Amino acid sequence: MNKTLLAATTLLGFASGCLKQDEPPSEIANAIPTADQVSIKLPTSNSKISSLTVGQTAQWYVATRDVTRTFNGGSAWVLLLIHSIVQYPVTTVDGNVYTWGPWSDALDPAEYKLDVTANGDGTFDYVFSGRSKTQANAQFEAVVTGHADSTSGDDRGNGNFLLDFDAGKRVNPIDSGDGTGSVMVTYDLAQHHLELDIDTTDKNTHEPVAATYEYDEASDGGGDMTFSITGDAGGGPAVENVVLRSRWLATGAGRADARLSGGDLATAGIEVVASECWNTMFARTYYTDNASFAPTEGDVASCAFATADLPQ
Repeated sequence: MNKTLLAATTLLGFASGCLKQDEPPSEIANAIPTADQVSIKLPTSNSKISSLTVGQTAQWYVATRDVTRTFNGGSAWVLLLIHSIVQYPVTTVDGNVYTWGPWSDALDPAEYKLDVTANGDGTFDYVFSGRSKTQANAQFEAVVTGHADSTSGDDRGNGNFLLDFDAGKRVNPIDSGDGTGSVMVTYDLAQHHLELDIDTTDKNTHEPVAATYEYDEASDGGGDMTFSITGDAGGGPAVENVVLRSRWLATGAGRADARLSGGDLATAGIEVVASECWNTMFARTYYTDNASFAPTEGDVASCAFATADLPQ
């Protein structure tokens, strides 16, 4: 969806010259979080990673990095777009509701609009919606729905937003990508805290997959992430529960601990717990698990965090 949505923002500059230009509250732009404010900041160095073979690079550091990149990329485009939109004059005003659009390029398969409601308590609700231009009598459908509260001051706001990938695909199947399901993001900028609730489907089996994600950013640049997912992890058809917690220092050194339980493992009467540590070069320095999936190697004393610490 990136190409169509980002191209649509450039159309606003032309369209605003022909439309009503009432001034929306200046707080709107400050209330909606920026992509950087709700991004997960995982230390990385391409030069260091490229100098190592895949076998040497800590597997769970890679898994942690992949999860963070997926979320950062998935949320960044819509937040960048919304912030671009609210820099332009509003199209129409109806009481406390400010609307930008609808608009689209002549060749775009969909058109979009942004509605922002200024609530009496200083908070804002916003809906970014789209309508297919390829289907007769298509109606606008919400792609992103959010609530923002910036009454605590700059960089101290909180709120949530829901990204509906299925709606995005219905609105624009050409540019919407292959994302499925939805993700609810809850954030607290003052506490440097993010929570994600993800509902999607497995691309291979098409079975439902549910996941939760929590992230806390330390003041010095370190981080703490917990990723929990329910789905078929392999073996038989039963559904397993997987919890991965990664913690890292500002230097990049970190530790990941994982628990696999339920499903086929419960039938076998086992619960697997594994741990892996990596250094500032993101190379594995220690690994162990209680099921002999792989041999224990390295020295636990090398770990940036001395002990495993998994949520119940």
